[in-house]
Amino acid sequence: MPLQQGSARARQRTVLLAGIAVLLAALVLAVVLASVLTRGEPEASPAMLRWKDRGTTKNLQEVVLGRCYSYVLARYPELGDKDCLKIWESLKHAFIYKNPCNITSEDYQPLMELASHPIPCNKSLFWSKTNDLVHRYTKSNQNFLTLEDTLLGYMADRVSWCGDPSAPGINYESCPKRSECESNPGSVFWKMASKMFAEAACGVVQVMLNGSVEAGAFRNNSIFGSIEIFNLNPSKVSAVHIWLMHDIGGPQSESCSGHSIKRLKSILEERNFKITCEDNYRPVQLLQCVRNPDHTDCRFCTNTT
Repeated sequence: MPLQQGSARARQRTVLLAGIAVLLAALVLAVVLASVLTRGEPEASPAMLRWKDRGTTKNLQEVVLGRCYSYVLARYPELGDKDCLKIWESLKHAFIYKNPCNITSEDYQPLMELASHPIPCNKSLFWSKTNDLVHRYTKSNQNFLTLEDTLLGYMADRVSWCGDPSAPGINYESCPKRSECESNPGSVFWKMASKMFAEAACGVVQVMLNGSVEAGAFRNNSIFGSIEIFNLNPSKVSAVHIWLMHDIGGPQSESCSGHSIKRLKSILEERNFKITCEDNYRPVQLLQCVRNPDHTDCRFCTNTT
């Protein structure tokens, strides 16, 4: 009897072990099949948010670092104590892995503090709708600086960036336009940098406006009209000189006595600034005429004899 019971138990163990072996084999087979069927397919990840503007500039880190080193080592060696790596890291941390419509001024505050530097008195040059002309002028005349001629502006000029909550945290395909959301990385950055540039101005400041714009040379909703003008410090700035430039061969939509310039003068007078305005400031007009030497607008002298 004991022999029969032992034999029965042995058979049960054999059946149990065989069942376990079959289950293990089935599991292994399932894993192998799953591996074969999914081989070469990347893991699904959350889709990047899609926007209407261009995406982050390719090789953004290299671009920013290269410009930073060029600025502090070659152009303005007196700023050689600036830490370009820290500046890049602070810029990156301001937007990476963040929803690009939820950027705040606090995100950029560390960057502003790291990259700021003094602006010599009488050298600040503001502008609106004269981007190409004003920067051609500052390249030929080192006596003036626009925001884009400061370290912050120089690093960020004509590049774009934005983050995304999904990996890799940076969106290289698209970034939001201002019309899609106000608090996007570019808008918040330039507003903060513009405010800081205006606050640093001292002595006589200049502003170059476009008198050929049909809608008016001065616009209240421009960066200059909404931010910079209200952050000029009357205790530091002695006067504001307006240079109202007209396109060579273009319409002269407004002069220094025009409606939008009167509005600008009124705002400045209320803030106790001294103001002058000059149509077609000669040194800048001469620069315009370098590209159009034979145009009638560039014939400053005529032979009357």
